[in-house]
Amino acid sequence: MLFYEISGVIKDKTWAEENNDSRTKRERIRQIAWNTRVFNSSRDNYYCFVASINDSLLTCGIISLDLIDFEKTAKTFIKATGIHAEDLKLKETMLKSISTLLCRASREDFIPDSDEVLEQFGIERYNRYSEYDYAENMIASTVEKNKLYLTSEIMLTGDTLRQELDRIYSGKSSSRAFGHPVHYFVESDDSETSGAICRILLDALYDNDRLKSRRYCSVDISSSQQFRKKLYNSIYRSSENGAVVVRFTPGTVDDDDDDDDEYADPDEEMIDGICEAMLRYRNSVLTVFCLPRSCEKLKRIFYENLGPVGMVDIREDLADYEDSCRYLDMLCRERHIRTDKKLYSGLSGDRLYLPGELRTMFEEWYNRKIRTSVYPQYRNIQVSRKEAVMERPKGSAYDSLNEMIGLKEAKEVINKALDYYKLQKVYKDRGIPQDRPAMHMVFTGNPGTAKTTVARLFARIMKENGLLSKGHLVEVGRGDLVGRYVGWTASIVKDKFKKATGGVLFIDEAYSLVDDKEGLYGDEAINTIVQEMENRREDIVVIFAGYTDKMEQFIKRNPGLRSRIAFHIPFADYDSSELCEIARIIGKSKGMTLSDGAVAKLSGVFDIARKQSDFGNGRYVRNIIECSKMNQARRIIAMDPDKVTDRMLTEIEESDIEIPNICTGTKKKPIGFAC
Repeated sequence: MLFYEISGVIKDKTWAEENNDSRTKRERIRQIAWNTRVFNSSRDNYYCFVASINDSLLTCGIISLDLIDFEKTAKTFIKATGIHAEDLKLKETMLKSISTLLCRASREDFIPDSDEVLEQFGIERYNRYSEYDYAENMIASTVEKNKLYLTSEIMLTGDTLRQELDRIYSGKSSSRAFGHPVHYFVESDDSETSGAICRILLDALYDNDRLKSRRYCSVDISSSQQFRKKLYNSIYRSSENGAVVVRFTPGTVDDDDDDDDEYADPDEEMIDGICEAMLRYRNSVLTVFCLPRSCEKLKRIFYENLGPVGMVDIREDLADYEDSCRYLDMLCRERHIRTDKKLYSGLSGDRLYLPGELRTMFEEWYNRKIRTSVYPQYRNIQVSRKEAVMERPKGSAYDSLNEMIGLKEAKEVINKALDYYKLQKVYKDRGIPQDRPAMHMVFTGNPGTAKTTVARLFARIMKENGLLSKGHLVEVGRGDLVGRYVGWTASIVKDKFKKATGGVLFIDEAYSLVDDKEGLYGDEAINTIVQEMENRREDIVVIFAGYTDKMEQFIKRNPGLRSRIAFHIPFADYDSSELCEIARIIGKSKGMTLSDGAVAKLSGVFDIARKQSDFGNGRYVRNIIECSKMNQARRIIAMDPDKVTDRMLTEIEESDIEIPNICTGTKKKPIGFAC
């Protein structure tokens, strides 16, 4: 849909004088309103209106479904209203502006109701979109093809963006739009990078007449947001002949999600609604979906809903040293500032960088450059403050870790890492270069001691406090790393590291990679892991987990492995009192409380169970609570319903705790849900 604003100067010199008389002015307005209604009554594809007349200045608006001769239409409409105006100026405008003009026209009685006009075209007022992060933008009126190509060469998108520009410019420009042969996926974790890619694409499409309107809208939605199909259809309807940029932010994976994709399943209704609107308007509205990197699960869902629609992937890529230097040079040119050696000093020749990392690096250098070189009088002003250094660690994940029972060593390591990061702020502010140490770890302990949970929290804490760029967890085992044939394993391991970049790669039961003989597939996996740990040390943490004795054998297998591991964190078995506290927490999460008698009985059960060689710690507690809930249900169902209180329904009593049949030898019968 196209929105135009028209301004002009009223030619009739007596207009202002006659309007001083309120009666004459009202009559003039009624006549203009009537002429406006008559003019629009025979036209379905566009609507013209007078917004305001201030002294000798005239402002009008046009809403059109199609590309028309707006200058000719404006002159015809103004003449039909009985107004004589000259020096008409037309400019394409946005829905926000046209909504304001319609409200002004309604207030001045040039039209009866602004909402009725918008409803006539199947759209809503701009402020109705406020429940989404919604914005409107305009494509540049003049586009330089060579400049687009130059910018695309610097953007860290491999060949995907340049190849699409070649396809766009290889076709002949047309005066008529015949629909959109393809739409786009732009994959990046950095909003500025994805925004720059979108602008390049839209500029090129407009320059080649693939878009008829300079206006495009962008909307940010998340998997936790309530989706309104009608409102989203209205956004698409208002964007006909233009484009819609949809930035989708899925939620992070739940603790129980075993998939190695770091994004949880999005809301099905939302995806269905988005794709339904996109398919309905696919020939009149170009859609660009902005998604995070490594979101294959999310893309599969979109592909399933989009059916036969052609989609082109434009992907953010990891940059080597040379590409990183070119990207930093581009940022300097945008700020009109010269580079220096300090800008590149933070780059390492043996690792790859994401655009977001490079932009952060540039901003830190730029702020220091401004303070020390451009305005040297501020050279000695320190930006570090005691409050920043003493700042408490951020985020809910840090609080969740501290609320967990036990785990003293794990909590100490987290605090060490965060204290180190605080000190880096001081170093950076003072221009003191520092190398970031490796943060790779080994978690050792028996099953059920919360190793996976702590790894997931650790990833989130590192993200929330700026030590990692993404903070997701990719969990793998031997089956995920070792290939079936010679030469497969190394590429598989590298792919897992690529997916985990910016987060934590959690290798569970890492000792299973050790084969009986040296030189087999397991050793190939270990050697590649050691190599990738060094290459990606700046933005990835590898955590190896397993039994204490077996992990020692694993670490000895490769000489370079031990030197690259910064922390060895033992996860001790819980004592009986800690297990009782865990039982209370598990019960609370299920809406249940434990009576004092139940806790006392559980303590005795734990004293016996802890002596078993295969004791499951937290998993054992969870099973006991599940069995107790079943026993509670059996007990309450047998009671007189009129005597059952709310407290009885939510409290586990001593009689509900069943003492398992545990022998005191080295073997024990596993306890599950069969009580």
